Amino acid sequence: MQPTPDTRVYPGMSNIERTARRYGILGKYAYGWLTLAFFLVSLLLHWITGWHAFVAESSSHGELPDLGTYSIEMLRDTFENWQSEFLQLLWQVVGLAYFLYIGSPASKENDDRMEEKIDTLLRRIEGKDADRVIEEIDRRYLRHGGHARPHR
Repeated sequence: MQPTPDTRVYPGMSNIERTARRYGILGKYAYGWLTLAFFLVSLLLHWITGWHAFVAESSSHGELPDLGTYSIEMLRDTFENWQSEFLQLLWQVVGLAYFLYIGSPASKENDDRMEEKIDTLLRRIEGKDADRVIEEIDRRYLRHGGHARPHR
């Protein structure tokens, strides 16, 4: 089988990653775009249903609905909602993902420990060929910067 241009340029990239790369920023960040679409649709529906409720309440008091008053009330309600739920969840998800991405000791501890255990098993099973096998695995999975060491 002939390698495609993508496999020659990006040898460690999976087919899914190559497909996403073809679609550019839309494919590469599809989850983010989908989340943004869900967010915008839900925000729009929140404001539309809020308008209908505001009109009904204004009518029950014999008043005409005022867009300025409605906007202030909806902004207040939206920000109260975000402060109590959305920002807390956003911090947890984004903050933890960021710390995992930068490789903080808290996020890497279990991986390093597990990798060290597996390397010990490989050394016992493979004997003299263990380092060659470990280097081959590291090269295949594009591990850079040497071998993992436990945090101290």
